[in-house]
Amino acid sequence: MPDAPETAPVRIGCSGWVYPHWRGVFYPEGLPARRWFEFYAEQFDTVEINNSFYRLPKAETFDAWREQAPARFRYAVKANRFLTQAKKLKDCADPLKRMMAPFRHLGETLGPVLYQLPPRFKLNLERLESFLTLLPQDVVNVFEFREPSWYTQAVFDLLDRHGASICVHDMPGSASERIAIGPVAYLRFHGGIAKYWGRYRDEHLLEWADWIAGQARSGRPVWAYFNNDPEAHAVADAQTLRGMVGQALR
Repeated sequence: MPDAPETAPVRIGCSGWVYPHWRGVFYPEGLPARRWFEFYAEQFDTVEINNSFYRLPKAETFDAWREQAPARFRYAVKANRFLTQAKKLKDCADPLKRMMAPFRHLGETLGPVLYQLPPRFKLNLERLESFLTLLPQDVVNVFEFREPSWYTQAVFDLLDRHGASICVHDMPGSASERIAIGPVAYLRFHGGIAKYWGRYRDEHLLEWADWIAGQARSGRPVWAYFNNDPEAHAVADAQTLRGMVGQALR
């Protein structure tokens, strides 16, 4: 009988860390902004970089992020919207190379790369497959679909064949089923009550904790992030879920 797989790591954090309204809620009042990451990294072992979606940072910025990260800290990085929103995955060979060059300056701190597709971009298997063939195989590639037509077995099979994963999320209008495909399970929580708003109920997080623990026990690493909200609930929700998963894995 083959040995059972080892429990895979579970990383839970927030989407970004530079938020002024976190001061006094998460960051101590007197803590200067230059030390916010240090404080964040004492509480969490991962963060999702979102500003790369809007504007591609320079390689030197990624160097600085790599150097500030403690041992075992990992960044998930959101792919630039030029690929997903403007090009819609079409003719992306050159812009993909331009994007990955600075991303790689994160070195061993680079975790998954997240490709968030637009909400009005409907299923296009041919375009997805052509894009998947361009992706580097030494990086975990994850896709977040914001249009319901993408949630088909044909898409799931295609991602799996290319070693890519799917992002499970709860965005109103395009929320996904609870599914894991490929090398990792990746989750994004976009708001407990409404879009980017409200705490998550403990009962809801407990359901996710059990699912996450099951994925980890099966040998699939888990990455989970709470999106920013006006009241800084993301921090408390991430800490709560992390505690629940820890209990579930005991």
